[in-house]
Amino acid sequence: MPQKAHLLIVDDEANTLASLARAFRLAGHEATVCDNAAKGLELAKSQHFDLILTDVVMPGKDGLSLLEDLKSQGVTAPVVMMSGQAHIEMAVRATRLGALDFLEKPISTEKLLLTVENALRLQRLEAENRQLRQRLGKHEIIWQGEAMRKVMAQVQRVAASETRVCILGETGTGKELVARTLHEGSPRASGPFITLNCAAVPAELIESELFGHEKGSFTGATGRHIGKFEQAEHGTIFLDEIGDMPLPMQAKLLRVLEEGEVERIGGDKPIAVDVRVLVATHRNLESQVREGKFRQDLFHRVYVFPLLLPPLRERREDIVALVEHFSRQVSAQNSWKAVPFTLEAMQAFQEYSWPGNVRELRNMVERVMLLATDGQVDLATVQLALPYMPAATSAGVPSSGSLADRVQSFEREVILAELKRNNYNVTNAAKILGLERSHLYKKAEQLGIDLSAIRKEQESSHY
Repeated sequence: MPQKAHLLIVDDEANTLASLARAFRLAGHEATVCDNAAKGLELAKSQHFDLILTDVVMPGKDGLSLLEDLKSQGVTAPVVMMSGQAHIEMAVRATRLGALDFLEKPISTEKLLLTVENALRLQRLEAENRQLRQRLGKHEIIWQGEAMRKVMAQVQRVAASETRVCILGETGTGKELVARTLHEGSPRASGPFITLNCAAVPAELIESELFGHEKGSFTGATGRHIGKFEQAEHGTIFLDEIGDMPLPMQAKLLRVLEEGEVERIGGDKPIAVDVRVLVATHRNLESQVREGKFRQDLFHRVYVFPLLLPPLRERREDIVALVEHFSRQVSAQNSWKAVPFTLEAMQAFQEYSWPGNVRELRNMVERVMLLATDGQVDLATVQLALPYMPAATSAGVPSSGSLADRVQSFEREVILAELKRNNYNVTNAAKILGLERSHLYKKAEQLGIDLSAIRKEQESSHY
């Protein structure tokens, strides 16, 4: 699928500018032209361009000087040089200065468009590599229990479609991670994944962020700005906290979803966009509709396939795996040695309610690793990091008797407590304790715990 690009052409010949701009526009690209290097530098600094084409020989500052200025000013757009007076030394110098390619005039339209296509493909690959490096280990969804198994089954089912998904859940439950997983499991995975937190953008700026604006369209608009919808072309746009979007903006978003096109602020024509829209919110959108805070017609547009993420307190069987994942992640990011968590510390993590959900857990793991002493994270470390963390795990340890007796008593209390937390589901309890199911049965037998009797008692209590 061809990529639409915004190009800057710098050349002192008016006929060249006109013919190149026409060729690019016929190919579906957008072209901005100027006739001197100084103006070209100003445009490149104030606007985003996917590619810059510049002549070498021009009155005043030449193209090679412009190339040097672009690199020194931090302009990252790739630059292609053009010249009717080309020679080897000029091409070598341009390449050393950072030019992507050097074309000799006159340039055929076919060769020019192929050069642009290759430059855009290279730029897209570099961006994907950067994203992969940034995402490595950061955006993996960790789960073991039944609650998330059901969610991930739904994610897998809907990912490959074009269906709009509304991801629901408390703050910190991983809504953006699920949105990324939906994108990466879709046919649009090679396209961009663009996010906007609707609650984090001031109401007066959200339209510009979503749809873009033209230079001079309002005070402070010093250059053209490409909005999130255009940035997400052939990919996915994720609108987080859509329940906080102002009502006037909801009406404009509805039109985009219905028509499949946006119009920049100050623009004079609609621009077709091909994007998949995913949304998320921690609010109850149905209640928002009843209260007049969210448009009913927009609700029906975005609430096509709702996905409800359970809070961490309802997926305690995942906590051990999450702690281990985050501790490895934190260690790798900081070049630290691995720090083990004691059984008591891990149990305290499982007993805490985690109002901030997975996000809070991740931050807490890093905090206790910084506070760890004696090469491990123990219960005292956890209580130091979070003073209101429950200390119930120490209550079951007897204060007298031999070491073997105390250890057996403690193990018995831990197993019974874990079984109770998991509604006496032996499989889930074994996973959390890091044991095979058969090993838990054997350990329970050694400690005098009759799992069969407990299960029968629980089953009879339900009648």
